[in-house]
Amino acid sequence: QVQLAESGGGLVQPGGSLRLSCAASGSTSTIYHMYWYRQAPGKPRELVAGISREEMPRYADSVQGRFTISTDNAKNTLFLQMDNLRTEDTAVYSCLAEDFKKILHYWGQGTQVTVSS
Repeated sequence: QVQLAESGGGLVQPGGSLRLSCAASGSTSTIYHMYWYRQAPGKPRELVAGISREEMPRYADSVQGRFTISTDNAKNTLFLQMDNLRTEDTAVYSCLAEDFKKILHYWGQGTQVTVSS
């Protein structure tokens, strides 16, 4: 089992920055893929960014060039650096961890990001 805990959400003005963290605990050696998803009210959940071991990060078109996904393997933590935030980035952001074959799926509880003036 893997437990995930997100942090770092909050209220920020348009153009501002936030850094989200997702701390993993438990059987972290099984984690191969990690992702950030978000869900805005009334909208379906959206894949924001993903990162896998020995692979390049990948991003949704809507955040390309503004968001950066990274990991600190020593601390078993996933990050999402969000710059130049827009009002449409407002959502609950959640992290997902999967094993290599994507059979096991673990979700965090989510953290609210609100971009508003």
